[in-house]
Amino acid sequence: MANAVAKKKNAELSTDLLGDIMEFAGEGATFDSSEMEIPFIRIAQAMSPQVSKSKPEFIKGMGQGDMYNTVTSHFWEGTDGVEIVPCYQTTKYLEFTPRDEGGGFHGEIPADSPRIRTTTRNGSKEILDNGNELVKSDQHFCLVLDEDGGFQKALIDMKSTQLKVSRRWKSQIASQKVKRPDGTSVLPPLFATRWRIGTVEQSNAQGTWYNYTVSPVGLVESRDMLLDAKAFRDSIQAGEVKAASEVTPASTNDDEDIPF
Repeated sequence: MANAVAKKKNAELSTDLLGDIMEFAGEGATFDSSEMEIPFIRIAQAMSPQVSKSKPEFIKGMGQGDMYNTVTSHFWEGTDGVEIVPCYQTTKYLEFTPRDEGGGFHGEIPADSPRIRTTTRNGSKEILDNGNELVKSDQHFCLVLDEDGGFQKALIDMKSTQLKVSRRWKSQIASQKVKRPDGTSVLPPLFATRWRIGTVEQSNAQGTWYNYTVSPVGLVESRDMLLDAKAFRDSIQAGEVKAASEVTPASTNDDEDIPF
């Protein structure tokens, strides 16, 4: 009911009021970009609190296999998926206390650290010299496209079984070709391409879970979108944006409900 009332009020805005809103566009609503945090896009699994009515993180209407924004709680049905424009990709190495020891996030390990090369394998996990778990994360910063032509900035981080999807996606990106007027082909910039990301059910001897699917859509359809995507990429490279803080010292690996 509240949404219906809000829509009705918006529809009744006078031409003069709308003109004033346009004249003062952005005033008081712009902030230092270094203070802005980029939300994650995650998949709701069977044990995710977002699908449990008894949990404060519960998102009404969302089910297993759907994807959600960790800051706004907006969600997309996994079978339908959503279009995205990838803008920047990096790989992080994260250190966690093992879940059976209480869990806990200990920060990022530099990619050139010798500790990464001295891990031992324990089942599907990589164990550091101090007994903590090393988690590799491919992080894809994207524009998530709205049906009205707008977008949300978000981070899709792929870990564990999701890394296979990420590797395949990067291979597809590297094989894209665009023809010049003279007939020769070039590799388009990452931020000029559109993809649809969704989910699919997978299983192994340990259980069933949902993983990402990624398929090409084509190139961006407007110069404005291209420039917005490039600007987002530039701001990440300049260190002006960061991922939303989700992990606290008491938390565990957020993909712990996936049977690896």
